[in-house]
Amino acid sequence: MIHALDLPAYLRRIGWSPAEPLRADLPTLRALQRAHAQTIAFENLDPWLGREVALDLTALQAKLVTGGRGGYCYEHNLLLGAVLSALGYAVTDLAARVVWNLPPGLTERPRTHMLLKVRADGVDWLVDAGFGGFTLTAPLRLGERGTQLTAQAPCRLVADEAEPTLERLEVQWQGKWQPLYSFGHERQRLADYAMSSWYLSHHPDSMFRLALMAALPLADGSRWTLRERRLTHHRPDGVAEARQLDTPAALRQALSEIFGLRLDDLPELDDRLATLCAPPSTPPQ
Repeated sequence: MIHALDLPAYLRRIGWSPAEPLRADLPTLRALQRAHAQTIAFENLDPWLGREVALDLTALQAKLVTGGRGGYCYEHNLLLGAVLSALGYAVTDLAARVVWNLPPGLTERPRTHMLLKVRADGVDWLVDAGFGGFTLTAPLRLGERGTQLTAQAPCRLVADEAEPTLERLEVQWQGKWQPLYSFGHERQRLADYAMSSWYLSHHPDSMFRLALMAALPLADGSRWTLRERRLTHHRPDGVAEARQLDTPAALRQALSEIFGLRLDDLPELDDRLATLCAPPSTPPQ
């Protein structure tokens, strides 16, 4: 049982070179965020399978570090935040209101996304290792209003139109600036995340229960995403190559080989994948 942060195990998980120094500075922050995002996949297997999502450090390390799994925003950012705090960074846990892909007729969502404010080299940075297909691979300077480059896409922070005291993260995608989420700088508590995470993993209409999802950015600037049976490779030049996975074996192979997930401890996964791949039933005549 892991009761405290096992930093050496985490560093091995993300492929950190022993020769690289660990200092609470901006270069180390950049390298850690990039390595975390490109190694530990975003995925929602637990809520999709009806499993509980635990947010204590013991459970996070057992799942994401030694268990070879990924997770969603709370799991990624709580773990990364614990690592950064242990290294001496000043870390503030924040919450965001997601505006990406708002359904028609819905004007806003509750603050159900977790992100981090991290101070490095005297500057505050936005760090987020858990936003699905648009997971950041580099910290963004808070308060700066120009374009900031990451390996996957240009990003920018702007004042939120509805609430100017908030900042809004936008990403350049398909030739346009697309809003992802808005956030303030009020510190959040684990109890706040626990309530939101329970809602996202239990509510019958939650996308985390309804649709299989996985995402992983790569070192070459491309990224993989999986939504139900649709597997897509997003190239750095903007071209997206998608294909449909039609069998449980193909889905399991993608989760394991492309997203790097260890699936041994999920005995119910095969049945759920079979249901996902089953042809629609024909209504009675």
